[in-house]
Amino acid sequence: MREKSINDLAKELELLKLENRRLSELIATPTVTSRETSQETTPDLDLPLSLDEYKRYGRQMIVPQLRLNGQLKLKSAKILVVGAGGLGCPALYYLCGAGVGTIGIVDHDTVDISNLHRQILHSNKTVGMLKCDSAQKKLNELNPLVIIITHPVAIANDNVFEIMKDYDLVLDCTDTPATRYLVNDAAVILGKTIVSGSGVKTEGQLSILNFSQTGPCYRCFYPSPPPPNSVTACSDGGVIGPIIGLVGTMMAIEAIKVVTGSYTVESFQPFLSLYSGYPQQSLRTFKMRGKSPKCAVCSTNATLTRDMVESGAIDYSAFCGKVDYNVVDQRTERITVSEYTSLETKGCLLDVRPKEQFEICSLPGSVSIPLAQLQRCHSEDLKGLYEPLYIVCRYGNDSQLAARELRNKFGFEKVKDLIGGLNAWSQEIDDTFPRY
Repeated sequence: MREKSINDLAKELELLKLENRRLSELIATPTVTSRETSQETTPDLDLPLSLDEYKRYGRQMIVPQLRLNGQLKLKSAKILVVGAGGLGCPALYYLCGAGVGTIGIVDHDTVDISNLHRQILHSNKTVGMLKCDSAQKKLNELNPLVIIITHPVAIANDNVFEIMKDYDLVLDCTDTPATRYLVNDAAVILGKTIVSGSGVKTEGQLSILNFSQTGPCYRCFYPSPPPPNSVTACSDGGVIGPIIGLVGTMMAIEAIKVVTGSYTVESFQPFLSLYSGYPQQSLRTFKMRGKSPKCAVCSTNATLTRDMVESGAIDYSAFCGKVDYNVVDQRTERITVSEYTSLETKGCLLDVRPKEQFEICSLPGSVSIPLAQLQRCHSEDLKGLYEPLYIVCRYGNDSQLAARELRNKFGFEKVKDLIGGLNAWSQEIDDTFPRY
């Protein structure tokens, strides 16, 4: 009995070895599938995607609006995202996750801690790093199958065409009118479609420009730029993180729709979508007019050319203008924060920041009258002010405008503004004073 049991165990062990070898061969040959039971065996399936891609993108390929064909279009697409900030980060994340073959990122800025509440690709560990490099690092971790190309430069007249030329679609995630006009003009001249988004405070907007060279462009909607004092940047007006994130996410959706052919020349209708987060979230979409016959860049009578852009003949900064803060005598009507602290009599300190910023922090004893309110005031509204009068704001810009207003309109003579504002105060006088 003992000898027979040993022989039986030996046979079972040999059978297990054979089965293990067979299974190992199957694992080492992934092209052999369960279709062995069919009459025809297929050792090489010649699949359009890798097995990893089928698993990775399967949940979106089974959506009727996308399917396998749409996934293949995404894989072959090359998309340029200009700006890796509040709009660019969610757009980049979802486009990379969706399997866009090649993604380019243009951004020369570095990650700051003030970015982190809304720019989701960046983190504490990447503060100080170039945004495009920080974004590339995160995207490579998300999806190593996507090629990420970084352009760590400020997009400008002399490089925009070279950067943009090899991409199929452009996402404009910038935040200044001058850059928007530049990106628009270059894309139109190169025949590229643009997905354009913007957002500040609690609102955002979204549009598709120059669709297949038949839709209207940015200049069709805005032939002239807005007044420079009406443009509010995130750093000045602020922004709620999820709001800018939602707009960036919507930009990714529109990019996917453009690439996969959801829009056609026949079906596309120019639109502008407006999102508002307060008081109740709402999304309204308006139909927009088509190409303007007078457009300087996309009409049949266009006058703006590539040579004009590249040569610098088109000065986008001058075209859009900027607020001139240099309206006071820099020697006699301004004072440094160090000089102010050494004064024996500090007089009246007027803070002209918006109320919500004054609530964040303020210097002891300062009086709050926002610049916008000051510009609407009458003399009787300012009876609480007295000379010498010192004006402070966040960076020392609005304080100059306020000082000029108080001199010219209300007759104050002993008026000076604090150079560098509260930002300089925190850096030079009191490093415990908040900077935001």
